[in-house]
Amino acid sequence: MRKEDFVAEKVIRRQFRGCLKEDAREGTRLCMAAAEAEKEVRRLIQSGRLLTASVYYHGDMCFLYYEALEEGVSPADFLKPLEACLELWPEEGGKTCWAPMYSIYWHSVPQDADSWMESRKGKKNRIGRIAFLYPEKMFSYTYWHQAIVEEGLLKGDQYQFISLHENILFSYFEEPKNMVNITGMEKASEVIDKWLAVNPESHFDREKAGGSNFIIIEQLLSVAAGDD
Repeated sequence: MRKEDFVAEKVIRRQFRGCLKEDAREGTRLCMAAAEAEKEVRRLIQSGRLLTASVYYHGDMCFLYYEALEEGVSPADFLKPLEACLELWPEEGGKTCWAPMYSIYWHSVPQDADSWMESRKGKKNRIGRIAFLYPEKMFSYTYWHQAIVEEGLLKGDQYQFISLHENILFSYFEEPKNMVNITGMEKASEVIDKWLAVNPESHFDREKAGGSNFIIIEQLLSVAAGDD
């Protein structure tokens, strides 16, 4: 099993990155494609194959977060209308519209769809953020965040999920936040102290992010089971 295909009781969380074609970044073309894609997302939710899917963009970059309820669900199953707006990535298995990102950070392991969705009742804001790492700091960032996950004590949003592609991080989370940790134990994290000691700020290219570590990016579409 690949780390980016993190699976627990059929709730499969994945993140992908796409690249918008230059002629699709402005005007109505992208919005119309997103509206058609949203219909496909709703269809897969109604058929019990998806729980949620959100697409965000910044400049020429697109980012996708989704939760599937069965193996084999791919972006091509519900984002076909967006493909004409996207460049192709050269991947090991051939060219693709959506490059898989490598999942490196989360605060919760979904056990089943019902309990996973319980905290989503009511209105939620589903937010996407990105950050730019200095290339020489990528492996340090990944090492410490995987260590925090493996320890499982640090609390954060139940739905937060961070993945890496090249030197770019994509972070998904929901508000209001439901603060949990992986172990369920009320115990202080020792790893977070070690991460803070290596100067987290030194990992981020804040110039590219307009002076911040993470920047919130525009939402193109977002649908979840239970939405009105």
